[in-house]
Amino acid sequence: MTERIYLDWNATAPLRPAARAAMVAALDRVGNPSSVHAEGRTVRHLVETAREQVAALVGAEARNVVFTSGGTEANALALTPRVERPGHRGPLGRLLVSGIEHPSVRSGGRFAPEAVEEIAATGDGIIDLSALERRLAAPAGGPALVSLMHANNETGVIQPVVEAARLAHAAAALLHVDAVQTAGRIACDINALGADLLTVSGHKLGGPQGVGALVKASDSLHLADPLIKGGGQERGSRAGTENVAAIVGFGAAAEEARNAQAAEDARVTRLRELLETGLRAISAETVIFGSSAKRLPNTTLFAVPGRKAETALIALDLAGIAASSGSACSSGKVAASNVLAAMGVAPELAAGAVRLSLGRDTSEADVEGFLIAWSKLVSRLSRGDKHGLAA
Repeated sequence: MTERIYLDWNATAPLRPAARAAMVAALDRVGNPSSVHAEGRTVRHLVETAREQVAALVGAEARNVVFTSGGTEANALALTPRVERPGHRGPLGRLLVSGIEHPSVRSGGRFAPEAVEEIAATGDGIIDLSALERRLAAPAGGPALVSLMHANNETGVIQPVVEAARLAHAAAALLHVDAVQTAGRIACDINALGADLLTVSGHKLGGPQGVGALVKASDSLHLADPLIKGGGQERGSRAGTENVAAIVGFGAAAEEARNAQAAEDARVTRLRELLETGLRAISAETVIFGSSAKRLPNTTLFAVPGRKAETALIALDLAGIAASSGSACSSGKVAASNVLAAMGVAPELAAGAVRLSLGRDTSEADVEGFLIAWSKLVSRLSRGDKHGLAA
């Protein structure tokens, strides 16, 4: 069987060997991390080491890392009116989100639907900072929480988080940053970004699925309304016995990703440039979304007018290539992209959008293999052959 080519790293990254080894070792340990006996203390040490590793990835203090079941839960934990801070004990009145956010943020968390306001994006897929500033200045609704992703999961476009933080703080607002796609891929320091809250996810950087974290910039911030109530785990922010093996794997992956980030950035950028040059050579009509903006080094979202993403993805899969139409959080459906809609992309063109995302194991041969397959597909569709690449 021909080895498959995996180009869907933004959906999930393969488990790092170091993370696998750490998880297997943790599974051999018995003990509840909340127990005071020697076995419990041993497992607690594993959890706290992982907390330090995740904190180091984003420049935070370990005590400000709250482990969750993943990025979606971390976002939901952050999006609450009841975030207390020195001098501001009352609830936040509004949630401001950009039009390009992940569905777990656009859903509004625990804010009432009427308290959620959407900020427009530009044609390049960047939040409109002028619109954000105007909404922050509006007196109605009280103090706000702003939620903005560090980089978009579909286009890879990096958002002006530092500028958004400056605007938010000038208006006495808080800023939550969804850094699921950036932590471990590009510099992602919570203090340099100016974020008050930051979401990271284990499986996006080579850890296991089912674990993530919400990171606070300061322990003076208090999440007064935990999503999961019960015991006092995670300093009272998230009840329930910790998923020790997953947390340990997350920590190992975070440490390895932090150490390899600079070298991988340069290597993957070169592969993306090779990929996009090849796409344009195959079809001069190719549109690469967000190409004029600063993007993640590994992400290309593109379309060829008249081509449907669903047809392309099925044909690519049959040819041994894993790709995506955008976010992988829609139960396997090829659905319209709210990101491209927010960018003002015509529905007919958006329907053909294919996302390719690269990672640490992607090789030049993988890129060349994809381009050969894509060239065949474009040629067949141009002739009206609907049978794809496997015929």
